[in-house]
Amino acid sequence: MLGWGAVGASGLALSACGAGAAASAGSVAASASAPASASGDPVLRFSNWPGYIDVTDDGSPSTMEDFTSRSGIEVEYTEDINDGSEFYAKVRTQLEAGEDIGRDLLVFSEETARTFIEEGFAARLDYALIPNAANLLPRLREAAFDPGRRYTLPWQSGFTGFGWNTALLQERMGLSAITTFEQFFDPRLAGRIAILSETMDTMGLMLAWQGFDPSDFTDDQFASSLAVLQRYVDDGTIRQVAGNDYISGLDSGDLIATLGWSGDVLALGPDYGFGLPESGGLVWADSLIIPAVSAHQANAERLIDFYYDPQVAARLAAYIQYVCPVEGAREAMSAVDPSLVDDPWIFPSEEVLAAAYVTQNLSMARSEALDRRFDSVLLA
Repeated sequence: MLGWGAVGASGLALSACGAGAAASAGSVAASASAPASASGDPVLRFSNWPGYIDVTDDGSPSTMEDFTSRSGIEVEYTEDINDGSEFYAKVRTQLEAGEDIGRDLLVFSEETARTFIEEGFAARLDYALIPNAANLLPRLREAAFDPGRRYTLPWQSGFTGFGWNTALLQERMGLSAITTFEQFFDPRLAGRIAILSETMDTMGLMLAWQGFDPSDFTDDQFASSLAVLQRYVDDGTIRQVAGNDYISGLDSGDLIATLGWSGDVLALGPDYGFGLPESGGLVWADSLIIPAVSAHQANAERLIDFYYDPQVAARLAAYIQYVCPVEGAREAMSAVDPSLVDDPWIFPSEEVLAAAYVTQNLSMARSEALDRRFDSVLLA
């Protein structure tokens, strides 16, 4: 099922050395002529999804404070990405005009990252400033939407599946976990469930449930699966179409179950559960991307390098509970939190990976067409 196979010949040609090793001079992704920071200002403006960074007791990012201490670069960190398409729509006009969008580093799903690349809005990475990129896990070194990883590196990886409030699920259905869509769409949960606003997160799971392959599907199969989903939208079974904000619904009890992302749900604590559907979940990697209009590209690259240090990556993963993309982080985790060294949602086994699909790499035109069809159902 999984599309994360061995790295092809065109994969990221990085040095085999560990942290601190320089990128290979022959790297497909390396770009000696990539622009440095357009400004010597020691600042960096970083936009991310909510709950995607480790924080201290006072709510400030912890590892990021260490980055500032080491580099002298102050990070203006904003959690203002709730839906990739929505964020892109807000800044598109500025990007087309070549204007600064007030960000130097962004975290996007593969779909939005691909749009940035294809539209010419992404800066090519200078791997001379990111030597720790050598620590990228081999299975992530090639991406269909970014051959050779010229423009992106993974921030975190994760799974899309079911999330639930365990106590409320037990009370309503007598279950301790949701494993099938028949359970998810059970009338006893009507009006207390949510789906994701990201088209392929929701529809990838729906395609798999209908017996189709999310990594290789036709428009007719998409339409058939969408028609099934529409029944549950029309009859009120689905309460909410959400970005990251489904978390507040689970936490408040307004939602009993949701389609969601692994780390989001797991970070809520032991009173909540996450699992993949028996019909197949999804696995993905969110990407770090630098806008072509960034005023501080070199500073952004230094921060990326910092987070590819295995010790830093382990600290981040221990807090946010997503799949860590950095080789060596599992070994480093033994000093951070030994109980997480064998956590399947941070360091997944081949068995767990085999239970998840990678969604099909879509052209921009097809992706936009499928988004419109998906939105037409949700907004009807």
